[in-house]
Amino acid sequence: MRRLAVPALRVFLLAVFSMAAPAVVAATPESDAVPRLDEAMAGRFARLALSCIEREYPNKITHELRGDGDVGAPRVLYPAFYGCFDWHSSVHGHWLLVRLARTFPDAPFVAEARAALARNLTRERITGELATLARGSETFERPYGLAWLLRLGADLRAWDDPAARDMAATLAPLEREAAARLQRWLPKLTAPIRSGEHAQTAFAFSLVLEATADGSEPALRAAVLARSRDFHLADRDCPLAYEPSGQDFVSPCLGEADLMRRVLEPRAFARWLDAFLPRIPRRADAAWLAPGVVHDASDGKLAHLDGLNLSRAWALEGIAEGLPPGDRRIPALRAAAVRHAQAGLGAVGGEHYAGAHWLGSFATLLLTRGSP
Repeated sequence: MRRLAVPALRVFLLAVFSMAAPAVVAATPESDAVPRLDEAMAGRFARLALSCIEREYPNKITHELRGDGDVGAPRVLYPAFYGCFDWHSSVHGHWLLVRLARTFPDAPFVAEARAALARNLTRERITGELATLARGSETFERPYGLAWLLRLGADLRAWDDPAARDMAATLAPLEREAAARLQRWLPKLTAPIRSGEHAQTAFAFSLVLEATADGSEPALRAAVLARSRDFHLADRDCPLAYEPSGQDFVSPCLGEADLMRRVLEPRAFARWLDAFLPRIPRRADAAWLAPGVVHDASDGKLAHLDGLNLSRAWALEGIAEGLPPGDRRIPALRAAAVRHAQAGLGAVGGEHYAGAHWLGSFATLLLTRGSP
């Protein structure tokens, strides 16, 4: 895979980026061509991950202490995923490197990415991760971090490379534990979690469905599909006008719609969306949904809104793809996706660690949508 199209983020995004962030994307000249992630931008994203996956501090540990023996430095508690400020960001930082190395196998950053992955994804270090999980709480990184771990494993399995196959086999026991924890949890979860942060079930469910599309963990996949129907088939009138909350990085309404387009066939999804988000315009209009605005990118919570713009962009694109061809809402969805992509990608950089440790992963997820 040398270059990856982002379905339906249309070519006029390139003109917008040429003013705000040169060389973010490259596009082919056809009128309906989509922007493409180029090697230079992939290198910048990879550099963000490489600068943090082995950076131990600052660090936010979400670790339940049950005794003195549970106190330790991040590298001791989480031998593989101790960097990037927190466990889940370290996991998806590793995913970013795998994803981009698969996409641009001859790029200058790939040798360094391979070396970093090989240092962290070893049998000894993954065994240490399992030991920490075994003595910790069932709620650890549930569902967000566990879902990202499954996505990391899926991309390693999809990488046609001997070293990647070895790393996938090494990671597999930790993946199995993550899947088992989610499966134990789902029957006991009586309602969806509709927050705009890590606890949101819709985004985690979408990650799990993507990760298990290769046939892995069929029981978990079936449970997520069933729970998605249980929780959301009857939902109506999602209050999108109340979004965003001040520190959201995923949209409760759009995240749910992006999930349900994976659950329902297009005509059924179109009917469901009529009731769930009835005010989507029936014309090409980007003004109906304004991007989030960050006034202090050094504040880790306020900077979440930069990630919200990226996640909204991929959700809007996904919703458009889930509708039948010719649905009159598609132009408005895609126009809003372009607007949010512009705002989100323009904020991805290394100036503030509050965003630098994770926004590259969200940008990569947006710009490599639709790839295996």
